[in-house]
Amino acid sequence: MTIQERADAMKARWAETDTAGVTRDYTAEDVVRLQGSFTVEQTLAKKGAERLRHLLANRDYVHALGAISGGQAVQMVKAGLEAIYLSGWQVAADANLAGQVYPDQSLYPANSAPELVRRINNALQRADQIAWSEGDDSVEWMVPIVADAEAGFGGALNSFELTKNFITAGAAGVHFEDQLASEKKCGHMGGKVLVPTSQHVRTLSAARLAADVMGTPTVIVARTDSLAATLLTSDIDERDQEFATGTRTMEGFFEVRNGMDAAVARGLAYAPYADLIWCETGHPDLDEAAKFAEAILSEYPDKMLAYNCSPSFNWKKHLDDATIASFQKELAAMGYRFQFITLAGFHSLNASMFELAGDYAKRGMSAYVELQEAEFAMEDKGYTATRHQREVGAGYFDQVGLTISGGKASTLALTGSTEEEQF
Repeated sequence: MTIQERADAMKARWAETDTAGVTRDYTAEDVVRLQGSFTVEQTLAKKGAERLRHLLANRDYVHALGAISGGQAVQMVKAGLEAIYLSGWQVAADANLAGQVYPDQSLYPANSAPELVRRINNALQRADQIAWSEGDDSVEWMVPIVADAEAGFGGALNSFELTKNFITAGAAGVHFEDQLASEKKCGHMGGKVLVPTSQHVRTLSAARLAADVMGTPTVIVARTDSLAATLLTSDIDERDQEFATGTRTMEGFFEVRNGMDAAVARGLAYAPYADLIWCETGHPDLDEAAKFAEAILSEYPDKMLAYNCSPSFNWKKHLDDATIASFQKELAAMGYRFQFITLAGFHSLNASMFELAGDYAKRGMSAYVELQEAEFAMEDKGYTATRHQREVGAGYFDQVGLTISGGKASTLALTGSTEEEQF
């Protein structure tokens, strides 16, 4: 096919997909010229993005937990969740390629989060292979992963390459926040520095271009931290000038007024370039969420919203039990279609191990056996990790060995194992 023929086919695909209403400041011909003479099929990313779009369109809302390992992701899917969130905070804390423990300040290597996406997809694929080999196709294992691209680890070109890396790893969606990458902070920290609105639009456009070049309908999520951030790199964008106070910091940053008006202004500016809009908040506040949703949806009635049900909130301090129980359904009614608990993996991992270790320190084996008995009790709900050898594929690779050797082998792993004997 010629460049023009490929471009015409791309235009037709854009018109048919859910990204048809997205603004692109480039043409299909531009995309094809950047693709090279051939494209590599990105099966996991494409399938995941299509599945995520389907879920967002057909569920009241999609809720996810942040996974910090492949094993956690497998348990999430086995327990019934239909999507996985991948948090940059958790990558920084305990899942980065530097092998370090970092705060959420973009201190880790930029390819760390894509590698965790790949690790999670590998774990899900193994779970799928194990189940399929056992004749069980009841679970859709390859659920969509929405990944944290932070502030892009640089400029528009960095965001373009980072998005491509996420797609290659199999991510269904990515989100970018409107902070300065070199000063990036967790949304619930102080000292956040915003980039001009126009600069973040370039970031979102770069992410969309990357998805188009890779041939995937990747879901792009735009996050604004302007509800809390009080610093800005430059007041060059007229849309930011009304929030400038006229004062500057010792580093040369512009001081700005934060709050709902700033968040809405940025959300409206990002809406044409993103599939979902996320306003990072400091409290679990339904009234605040409603104000933001109403302002965005009044101009973009079909735009979907995202909400971080963050562990940084002290939930019981702010809400009663009834409000907590209905919180996500009420958000969904406002238009928040993707809701997630960013640091669920970190907190569940640390809390469960602290509890076990403390009990084990006092009571020895009795503490561990209680955990094992709890695992047995969960088997009625579909839990299978009690049989840990099978869980990681020993039986699957026994089948590989048997296939290689024509159906006979004396070196099978599960045959004669304690797991076969006792579980």
